[in-house]
Amino acid sequence: MAHLLGAENLSISFGTRTILDGVSLGLEEGDRIGMVGRNGDGKSTLMGLLAERQRPDDGRVTRRRDVTVGYLDQTDVLDGDLTVGQAIVGDAADYEWASNARIRDVMSGLVQEVDWNAQVSSLSGGQKRRVALAKLLTGDDDVIMLDEPTNHLDVEGVAWLARHLKQRWRPSDGGLLVVTHDRWFLDEICTRTWEVHDAMVDPFDGGYAAYVLARAERDRMASVVEGKRQQLVKKELAWLRRGAPARTAKPKFRIEAANNLIADVPEPRDTLSLNKMATARLGKDVLDLENVSLTLGDTDLFRNITLRLAPGERLGLVGVNGAGKTTLLRLLNGDIEPTSGRLKRGKTVQTAVLSQEVKELDEVADQRVIEVIENEKRVFNVGGRELSAGQLVEQLGFSAQRQWTPVRELSGGERRRLQLLRLLVGEPNVLMLDEPTNDLDTDTLAAVEDVLDGWPGTLVVVSHDRYLLERVTDHQMALLGDGKLRGLPGGVDQYLELRGEALAANSQASTAARGSSQAARAAAAGASRPGGSSAASAPSGGGTATALAGSGASEAEKRAAKKDLTRIERQLSKLTAQAEKINAQMSDATQKSSGADFELIGELNAKLQAVAAEQEELEMQWLEASEILE
Repeated sequence: MAHLLGAENLSISFGTRTILDGVSLGLEEGDRIGMVGRNGDGKSTLMGLLAERQRPDDGRVTRRRDVTVGYLDQTDVLDGDLTVGQAIVGDAADYEWASNARIRDVMSGLVQEVDWNAQVSSLSGGQKRRVALAKLLTGDDDVIMLDEPTNHLDVEGVAWLARHLKQRWRPSDGGLLVVTHDRWFLDEICTRTWEVHDAMVDPFDGGYAAYVLARAERDRMASVVEGKRQQLVKKELAWLRRGAPARTAKPKFRIEAANNLIADVPEPRDTLSLNKMATARLGKDVLDLENVSLTLGDTDLFRNITLRLAPGERLGLVGVNGAGKTTLLRLLNGDIEPTSGRLKRGKTVQTAVLSQEVKELDEVADQRVIEVIENEKRVFNVGGRELSAGQLVEQLGFSAQRQWTPVRELSGGERRRLQLLRLLVGEPNVLMLDEPTNDLDTDTLAAVEDVLDGWPGTLVVVSHDRYLLERVTDHQMALLGDGKLRGLPGGVDQYLELRGEALAANSQASTAARGSSQAARAAAAGASRPGGSSAASAPSGGGTATALAGSGASEAEKRAAKKDLTRIERQLSKLTAQAEKINAQMSDATQKSSGADFELIGELNAKLQAVAAEQEELEMQWLEASEILE
């Protein structure tokens, strides 16, 4: 494999703290590398150095002369005065970028629902992030570096990004370096993992699941006595081996070693015992939404939905942005009243909600971390063990020194951890978490999941993190933006299938609307002709479809229509393949080293227009045939 870029003896310090010390590594063609490590250990710093956005104190970054690097920072780097279109494709004309299949894919995957003419400054944080990511992916860089690309993406967006990155290059081409806390994403796209810790970088083969196994083996072989961290790693590994079928197939090597390593590790959750404890504390009734509808402004957010939460139930909620996931939590918590229907609440229910903004900590901003927890209680019973406030806080990643930090000085991830712990020590029996993984590193996520494993109450989690949903919830439900709540026996994969079907149906409806509009214009034109009407001038064949639909078609006509549909769909499939081939030829002609062949591009564009016209005509015939079958 050809070398793309690398580092030789990189060192960098901030103040008195050394972030990286003598790090040497390389990125080769075909590498898909995920970086993991605790918050603050230097993942983003290392990426910035490799992208040459920062300068090291010592050492150097090497890069092959012709290599180009695309870099997505965590910060907002877009010009707020530009429109969305200008920010992504600059001043390029529509026909210039629309002829590129990759750019069209990026547009539909990331910014389809963003106003093309809106100013960047008017967008939400999530929309800006999508636009910045789209701008990067429309380029043709040899190496792509992404720092937390899944932030602000929903489950569907994360799945699209993973699919795009897997298909972007041939397996032996290009290079990818990504920092993310989304463990499903790491497993899906990465073939290698770099762990950044203690000012050094350790490489591992494989994605996150393989990394967990290799790290546990490394710790065991080296006889590292890190009881808490090792137990968490082993418990995570136990879940990887015993969890969902899709997960157990990930690490294909050293299965016997893995089985031996986790032989003494209990199941992540004793579901039966937890349910018994939950029933004892909660009783039979928890929270029930019965035939609830909710209208906000002109939007019917929910229409006659029913949701019944059982004692000890662990429910994951997924859905498109704006479908009402957070609002559903507020309904369950009693913060808002439904337009119709009712919320039935058990007598012993005590709820707690972890919000996305964590503004609840503002009232204790001047207190220290340990003081916030001690205000609740000094001794806690967790999993049958008694822990002091300091031990409990340390279990969620606050070191002895960090426990005395004022709340106002905590990072976003630390604030989220502290508020979760604060909620848990209040001993609620219904816990609702709204995007709990934001700003948390993979080690902290494992610690949070370990705490939730032993918690016996009813749990509702809203998250785009597939790994977390599979790890801590027993079943999932979806909000698809149509006002309904659907069960997902097939998990997140089923949700993505439903979304794909919904998008296909919307696309078909849009095509039908265009066809109806064209037919109406044709009818109006025919009626305006002297001495004639649209019906009289319609060709014999497809022109009678509307009349047949109105009067009721015979069985013979319906059979013929079905044959027509099959034939038309087959022809449309061939035309789509032709269009893709022409687009590829146009792309090659544009990227010739000797300069673009404008004559060839013109010929190809004419062919593309002819194919498009033929597709439109066939779509009209498809609509007419389908009307006969209605």
